[in-house]
Amino acid sequence: MDKTLLKGLTVLEAISRLDGQALTLDEISSEVGLTLSNTHRTLQTLAHAGYVRRDPSTGAYGCTLKMFELGARQLANLDARKFAPPFMRELARRTSETVHLSVLDGVDVVYVDKVDSPQPLLAYSAVGGRAPAYAVATGKALLAFQAPDYIEHYGNAIQKHTDATHVSMPVLKQELADISRIGYAINRGEWRAGIGGIAAPVFNGLDNAVAALGISGPLERLTNQKMAEYAPVVQQIAQQLSAHMGYSGRYFGLA
Repeated sequence: MDKTLLKGLTVLEAISRLDGQALTLDEISSEVGLTLSNTHRTLQTLAHAGYVRRDPSTGAYGCTLKMFELGARQLANLDARKFAPPFMRELARRTSETVHLSVLDGVDVVYVDKVDSPQPLLAYSAVGGRAPAYAVATGKALLAFQAPDYIEHYGNAIQKHTDATHVSMPVLKQELADISRIGYAINRGEWRAGIGGIAAPVFNGLDNAVAALGISGPLERLTNQKMAEYAPVVQQIAQQLSAHMGYSGRYFGLA
């Protein structure tokens, strides 16, 4: 185990238990059983990372809202998984393709739920599995609604997986801008050759894109014509799931 990390978590938990009451260095040191020097170094690291803030007038430390932001993001993701199954089943019924619910984790998406296609030839994936967000439809649907410079932070991680993968940053950023405008993303064999998909973002009551709902399957079935046919279906059901999660915005623009 990483003892330094454990010390940091112990200090953070000790401060957070006190319902917003700020503590001095001496009080925190006594509370967690660390030396003053250890406690001071740990607090400096936590302050640098944005998890605690020192009041210059009193010298006391208190938690920032960063922990709340992390927790709220995870709760939003869990809510999407909780409410999604009936919408996923409806999307599977209307398209007969594999349906995924994904969340963003850095430059990857994680598949948090799925409904397999009833067809004999389907796109392999596993709940808990990962894929490069910039190369799959659910990932691109989420990247399109992050901060404008989000994808730039991961430039070194972007690599080709097939001949169709977009690795040029200007091209990728233009594609994400187009996705945010039209409301859905398409993958044409960019992660796995011969496998494509369509996805739309899922919003929560805070107007944040917290998940993406999409379908995937072999490109011999998901032709350009089929993608054009299924795109509004994917959008409509993503809108319905978003509304169920408290989203009242008009982003989708669908009746």
